[in-house]
Amino acid sequence: MIAQKAILMLSPAVRPTRPTPRVLARRHRAVTAALCLVTGTALLTGLTGCGQERVTPAQARAQAGGSAPAAAGDTGEAPVDCRKAKCIALTFDAGPGPHTAALLDILKAKKLHATFFLLGKNHVLAHPDLVRRAAAEGHELGNHTWTHPRLDDLTPEQIRDELDRTQDAIKAITGKAPTLMRPPQGGTNETVGSVARSLGLSEVLWSATASDYATTDTRLIGDRILDQATRDGIILLHDIYDGTVPAVPRIIDELRARGYTFVTVPQLLAPASPRPGTVYRP
Repeated sequence: MIAQKAILMLSPAVRPTRPTPRVLARRHRAVTAALCLVTGTALLTGLTGCGQERVTPAQARAQAGGSAPAAAGDTGEAPVDCRKAKCIALTFDAGPGPHTAALLDILKAKKLHATFFLLGKNHVLAHPDLVRRAAAEGHELGNHTWTHPRLDDLTPEQIRDELDRTQDAIKAITGKAPTLMRPPQGGTNETVGSVARSLGLSEVLWSATASDYATTDTRLIGDRILDQATRDGIILLHDIYDGTVPAVPRIIDELRARGYTFVTVPQLLAPASPRPGTVYRP
C-alpha cells in the first residue's frame, strides 16, 4: 500500500499540472522514504539508494586505523590524537561578515583553529581579505553555498551551481578549493550527496547549536553551547550575528577548563580523511 501511494505521487493522472522543482524534490524524498520502508532498508546505511552514509567522528577514526595523526591542536605546539584527547570542533557558518575580523582576533589570541563554512554571493565576494586572512592563519574553510537555499529543495543542476560557484570563489582567493561543505539548515538527501561527491565535498552537520540567529543575548548563546558540548562534538555558530562573537571567549575558556581540546573538522576525523559524499555528524 505504501509503495502504491509512493508511485501514485508521481502519476501524471494524479498530478496533471507541471510541478515545480521544489515540489519534485519533496516528492522524491517522500517516495524514497516510502519505498525504503516497504523494503525494510535503513535510511542511513549509505549502501543503497535508500540513504546517505552518515558517519560519526569516532567511526571515521576507527575505520581509518593507522598511527596517530600528526596534526597541530589548539595550542599549535603538539599533535593531537582525538582517539585519546577530548576533542571538539568550533565551526562558524554564513560569513565572513562585519564581526569576522574580531572573531579571528579572538581565535588568534586563544591560539586555536576553527572551521568556517563560507557563504558565497554577499560574503566571500564582499570580504575577500577576511577569507584570505582566515586561510593564512590556519583555519579550515568550507562551502556553505552561494545564496543559502535548502539544497534538498533544488534540482541537481541548481545544487551544483550553488556549490560550484562558492568553490570557485574561495579557490580564486586562497588558491585552494574547500573539501567540506555544510548544507544550509542541514537540508540534504541522496541528490545533494551525489553532487557533493562529484565536487569532492564531504558534508558536515553538527551536534551543538545556540540558535544565535534568534537572539542577541551573548550569555544565552554561551549557555546553550556549554550545555550541549560533548566529546567529538561539532559546534555550530554564526559569525554574522551581533551576540555571537562576544560569546566565543567564554565558550573557549570554559570548555578548555573542562578538558576539551579544540580542533578543526579534519583534525577531528584524523587519521581518517573526509570522504566526498559522506555526511559527518556526531
